[in-house]
Amino acid sequence: MKAYEVMYIVKPIEEEAFEAIVAKFENLITANGGNVEKTDRWGKKRLAYEIQDLTEGLYVLVTFQAEAAAVKELDRVMKITDEVMRHMIIRKGE
Repeated sequence: MKAYEVMYIVKPIEEEAFEAIVAKFENLITANGGNVEKTDRWGKKRLAYEIQDLTEGLYVLVTFQAEAAAVKELDRVMKITDEVMRHMIIRKGE
């Protein structure tokens, strides 16, 4: 398994809905054979530019280990999740 990081920005929503989104992605990683090492909730931050008429977003950084298939599935699900404004998955250097 290789080490990855995913940073994503969620639309400003209620705390329970936000926690459900974070749990959804963590469960998706573990269900596909990955291992979540750390989840950093950065909270609400101002965006550098407007995205979908919004000026703020909830930032999350997740460090995990997984195979390539799990990363592809995570990317696919993040693209179709309406609450996620932007996301980026990178493979960490060794």
